[in-house]
Amino acid sequence: MADKAKTITLILVLVIIVSLGLAGMSLLSLQKEQAKSAGLQEELSEVKVRLKSTESELEKTKKSSLALETKLKESADQIDALTKELIAEKTSKEEALAQAQQIRADLDLQKKLRSDLESKFSQAQTEGKKFQGRLSELESQKSELEQKIRELEEKTGTGVELGKIVVAHEGQEMVPASVMKSPAKSAAASKKAAKATLAPAAVGLEGKVLVINKEYNFVVINLGSKEGVKVDDLFSILQNNMSIGDVKVEKVHETMAAAGFVDEKIKTKVKEGDKVISKK
Repeated sequence: MADKAKTITLILVLVIIVSLGLAGMSLLSLQKEQAKSAGLQEELSEVKVRLKSTESELEKTKKSSLALETKLKESADQIDALTKELIAEKTSKEEALAQAQQIRADLDLQKKLRSDLESKFSQAQTEGKKFQGRLSELESQKSELEQKIRELEEKTGTGVELGKIVVAHEGQEMVPASVMKSPAKSAAASKKAAKATLAPAAVGLEGKVLVINKEYNFVVINLGSKEGVKVDDLFSILQNNMSIGDVKVEKVHETMAAAGFVDEKIKTKVKEGDKVISKK
């Protein structure tokens, strides 16, 4: 019994020792856990502090980001405005360039037109000089023709200027202008013209060419109203008794008449002294 009690006591002692050991170990473990928990609390506090700092920095970053976004938007707006201005400037530059090209083309055209006008003006001046020379030549020819007519009139003894004959209306006789200047001479000429009107033209009336004016396409023949010649009478011009063409009377004087070429081709063939014969 005593042994049994000792055994139980020993067991109890062992149990107590083991319990104490376990309690000590638990206490030690608890202390470690508490220390570890305290360390974790400190670390948690530090993490919280860091988190707050990070949140503050994040907030600052957000604000900075918002400010940067605002600036970015403003920059984008400025870029858009600059782009539009650049496009407008480019369009304006292209329009100005097109206008400059148009102005250059118009200027070239004006220069060409001016050159053409200057050329035409120079040509007109040249032609004017030619016409002036031609006019002088015609005046000279006219003077020569008038001189020849005066000489012919002096030879015929009429004393009347054929070159100053006034053409009357159709159906009336023509009267020299020199006669019209003097009433006495005019009356005498009218009587002669009246007598000449009554004298019929002879068939096959013959005469000759006195003067040729190729410039005005007429000849002067030595037949007039005294021989019965009237306006619109036809005469053939003969060379070697062969007709080279006809002339038609346009102006009549007492002893001579002016007749135009029916065909201008014969004016290169007719000569002074050629025979003329009436075609009545």
